[in-house]
Amino acid sequence: MNPTGRGAAADHRAAHAAPDERTQRAEQDQAEQAENTNRQLTLLEQMGGIAGLIYSTLPVLVFIGVNAVWSLQPAIWAALGTAMAVALWRLVRREPLQPAVSGFFGVAIAAFIAYRTGSAKGFFLFGIWTSLVYGGVFLASVVVRWPLVGLLWSTLNGTGSAWRADPPSRLGYDLATLVWVLVFGARFVVQRWLYESDLTGWLAFARIAMGYPLTALALLVSVWAVRRADKRRALLAEAEAAGT
Repeated sequence: MNPTGRGAAADHRAAHAAPDERTQRAEQDQAEQAENTNRQLTLLEQMGGIAGLIYSTLPVLVFIGVNAVWSLQPAIWAALGTAMAVALWRLVRREPLQPAVSGFFGVAIAAFIAYRTGSAKGFFLFGIWTSLVYGGVFLASVVVRWPLVGLLWSTLNGTGSAWRADPPSRLGYDLATLVWVLVFGARFVVQRWLYESDLTGWLAFARIAMGYPLTALALLVSVWAVRRADKRRALLAEAEAAGT
């Protein structure tokens, strides 16, 4: 057979193989993005989802209402009963277990502090200081160049810590983590001031208004950072494959 003919045939096969490889690579990237989206939805569900907004506000509303009509002791027991009912309802519906358990114990700790302080505003003290601790941890993670949003996502996703070697990816995770710092910091400053001012009604309002709405905002920024880093990872892997 003519060598020139064999070379032309090989070139023809290579020309057809290259688009096939690009197509396969594109399909693989789409599959990874779809899988990441599913993981993000699962993470949101584990945090309580849309129903978590309603569930988390019920014990607070019951506590404030009963305390206004009766007194602190009935309000404490009413809040605990509501939290227990919510937890059981979520278990019966086979919803994620973690939000149900953590929600009940959070209300239990808040009720215990209110009982010990003998004041309705003590019900919110645990959440106030928890916000300060969380904000400090998230801020420290940025300072040591291990932003928690990136660390948590890479741990859940199993992608490792290669994103730390890519400055744009790490910057995105830094920004997302700092948004969480702002959320926790705003909760602490505002609610601490209301606590010191004995504005228990406004404190309850701030607890609800600065809860899931601000969390949703921070989650949006976190999802943006995750998708940005995933795209960077795919581009870098493609460039490395092309170089070899």
